[in-house]
Amino acid sequence: MTILEAADRPGTFVPHAYDEQVVDLGEVRMNYAVAGEESAPALLLIPGQSESWWGYEAAMPLLAEHFRVHAVDLRGQGRSTWTPGRYTLDLFGTDLVRFIDLVIGRETLVSGLSSGGVLSAWLSAYASPGQVRAALWEDPPLFASEVTPAIGQGIGQAIGPVFAAWNKWLGDQWSIGDWDGLVRAMPTELPAPILRALAVMMPRDEAAGPAAGPPQNLREYDPEWGRAFVSGTATASCDHASMLARVRVPVLYTHHYRAVDEETGRLTGASSDDQARRAREIVTATGGRIDYRSFPDMPHSMHEHAPKQFVETLLDWVSTLDRPQ
Repeated sequence: MTILEAADRPGTFVPHAYDEQVVDLGEVRMNYAVAGEESAPALLLIPGQSESWWGYEAAMPLLAEHFRVHAVDLRGQGRSTWTPGRYTLDLFGTDLVRFIDLVIGRETLVSGLSSGGVLSAWLSAYASPGQVRAALWEDPPLFASEVTPAIGQGIGQAIGPVFAAWNKWLGDQWSIGDWDGLVRAMPTELPAPILRALAVMMPRDEAAGPAAGPPQNLREYDPEWGRAFVSGTATASCDHASMLARVRVPVLYTHHYRAVDEETGRLTGASSDDQARRAREIVTATGGRIDYRSFPDMPHSMHEHAPKQFVETLLDWVSTLDRPQ
């Protein structure tokens, strides 16, 4: 395995509103940005698949009024180390445990989107005692990012074809890099329900169309991530049902756009209503607290597309944490 650092990818990155820092976690060097007063409660932000820390850039100044915010790049994304052959939920989660220990150094609220939402669930279950106060799971693909889930559609019947196409045409570590080929192939390689749903789940500026080349977030993403999820290697050691049964902290689950295609049964969206229901059942069956908010018209990333609503949703929920249930 040849790991790749940010210095091995010159010309990839662009400046942002917040200074970036790096911490050595052992196998990986994790990139992150910080905002807010040191004395404020700690908040860890975990991006989704193909998202770098700056996906939270619009929300960070709003959050910084209330928290000491740490937004990270997971291994294989952004300026953090790329680790070929070593992309699993357990490795991502262990990186975050080390980050909390070495950088935050105190109990923290965690919030993650999509795959980062699954990692927020992972930390809810497996972080060291005293590390996590509570967790926001922002539209996580619980069950739907597994190959053979305990309920509902697996990744092959959900977002998997998108990840597979990215990996096929861009290659592990961008070893192929055929962006034009990917753009030409998408209309025929992706199922029609997925194509229709992408415009709702991940709306983009029309000016930044395919002719403009790869979007910045994909430039900073190792497409082997997608292959690891589609093949099942990313989730093989982390059964979602077992993970949910171990959740030990209060949770807010926000559930965004989702639909099931009537003809094919294909899921468009991060998780189905049945999968969200089952996740709540498992957490509550073991005595855990999980609050659920449905936003069926919301794009996949609330923090990017509706940052004010994201922050208000988080703050409203945090204000209830010390109240008797």
